[in-house]
Amino acid sequence: MAQKIPEEIIEEIRTKVDIVDVVSDYVQLTKRGRNYFGLCPFHGEQTPSFSVSTDKQIFHCFGCGAGGSAITFLMDIENLTFQEATAKLGEQVGIHVDVSSSHDHHHVSSATPEEERMKEAHAFAAEYYQHLLIHTEEGEEGLSYLQQRGFSKEEIESNGIGFSLPHWDSLTQLLARKGFSLDEMEQSGLIIKREDGSGYFDRFRGRVMFPIRDEQGKIIAFSGRILDSGGEDAKYLNSPESPIFHKGQVLYNLDQARPIIRKERKVVLFEGFMDVLSAKRAEVFNGVASMGTALTTQHLAKIKRLTDHIIVCYDGDKAGWEAAKKAAEMLHAEKLNVEVALLPTGLDPDEYIQQFGPEAFKEKVISEPQSYVAFMLMHARRNKNFQYQNDILQYVDEALNFLIEGISPIEKELYIKQISMDTNISSETLEMQLRQKEAQVVKSSQHQKQKIQPLMQPTLQKPITATDRAERLLLSHMLHNIDIVDRIRQEEDENPFVREDYMAIYIHLIGFYEEYEQADYKRFAEVISDRELRKIIMEAALVERDPNHADEEIADCRAHLKKFRIKQQIHDKTSAIKEAEKMHDIKGAMELSKEVFDLMKSLSRM
Repeated sequence: MAQKIPEEIIEEIRTKVDIVDVVSDYVQLTKRGRNYFGLCPFHGEQTPSFSVSTDKQIFHCFGCGAGGSAITFLMDIENLTFQEATAKLGEQVGIHVDVSSSHDHHHVSSATPEEERMKEAHAFAAEYYQHLLIHTEEGEEGLSYLQQRGFSKEEIESNGIGFSLPHWDSLTQLLARKGFSLDEMEQSGLIIKREDGSGYFDRFRGRVMFPIRDEQGKIIAFSGRILDSGGEDAKYLNSPESPIFHKGQVLYNLDQARPIIRKERKVVLFEGFMDVLSAKRAEVFNGVASMGTALTTQHLAKIKRLTDHIIVCYDGDKAGWEAAKKAAEMLHAEKLNVEVALLPTGLDPDEYIQQFGPEAFKEKVISEPQSYVAFMLMHARRNKNFQYQNDILQYVDEALNFLIEGISPIEKELYIKQISMDTNISSETLEMQLRQKEAQVVKSSQHQKQKIQPLMQPTLQKPITATDRAERLLLSHMLHNIDIVDRIRQEEDENPFVREDYMAIYIHLIGFYEEYEQADYKRFAEVISDRELRKIIMEAALVERDPNHADEEIADCRAHLKKFRIKQQIHDKTSAIKEAEKMHDIKGAMELSKEVFDLMKSLSRM
């Protein structure tokens, strides 16, 4: 069992941590009045219903009911235990939290033990690779390559870059001596099993090694760059998919870029991790890159949590333009503010920086991106010869499609003038053609809506009953006043609630008050491990109640719940009577009938 964290340490962390800063690492927040709002990270939604209060230091989603403190937010968003979340927040404010005991040691992670060992092995391998690069003769070739590419010693160390020996099993032997399971290491992608089953050998040999980290900064994979490019080996070799590395979920450098993205309210999306590293030399620290895959919905979800402003900066060749177009269209479809930073033909960001310098890259490329529509018009113009009528017609048709929706009238007028200049077609003719397209879109949308409407079943939210309100209000008073729980216990009312989840919370609350001796719903929610129970606690804690008339409200709630229980008993016994009659148990049916009669009498007296 983990060691209990002293209450004074927990309170010190809570007072030093600002929940807005914590949540902003995962959710893009906008201030409205005294609170901050954003899209809930715990359920899909288009309209922000997720609220963060600086005064109360709590979050609450009016859509799904999630809520709590900064600690419970981390528990929910990263699937951590209370001790793990508290320790992680403690690190952020400079307070060390020891959550280990002689029997167990807790890491701030939701990974399985096998995945933890794989991450430990990757961390060990990264240290080994960097030692080889910086401190050994074998690494001098790799170090020379990096210096030629413009990497300083500080950049090499801060990014964890290393070098793998050109030997077959140097890392394999080290991992074995360190006690790692070679079968697990093979699953993690660090080593490869020989086809004849006689043993294992290193996956990466004779390569400059670039570690890939997850959002928490843990190394989960590598990309190795071959030095001898004259052979048949691939220039870059990446770790394979593994239990800890899923390419479609990883954005390179997100762990380091996240606070910068949050501060600058925008992210620069590159094609490869080398572009991200080169961009840092140009003081572009909010860059991320996918790991050799196209953008995925998981990538989008990570980006949307932090910002709605994305600058796409891909290579300047044909493949780069096509990839930028696909990425921009995907991001635009998600209602994000997309811009595209253009590079001269044939250059990638790293080559541009080497040729023109870091300052030019930042000032002339990243700081002067094209808008989404401007880029799409430029893409539509590529490889078209306006001396040919078909090319003109095709360009006009493509270009006008980008002006149908999502831009202001002023932008629309400017772009029409630009298209007119490109094609020598009058602005009036283009405007008429655009209006026809807009009318077709409206007509098609209405037809589609009529076609789908009969097939759609209304999704009605489950109505809140009087019993729901009574339980919630009664729990609210209990969460704010310990005396109410004491009073109900003294009256020997063992079941003040009718639903099992409320009764579970009530039992937990009794134990909480025996230890803490004062009401604190935020601290109470933190000791509850069940996320669904925490939702109920926060919804009840925030419900409107009248402290000046607490006794009357509590009495009304308890009376309603008592009536509900009696009605439920009557219903159950009535069903039992029917079953007894079917079985010809006349005596049993008569006894049950008497019990129903007595219950109905007690109900009438209430």
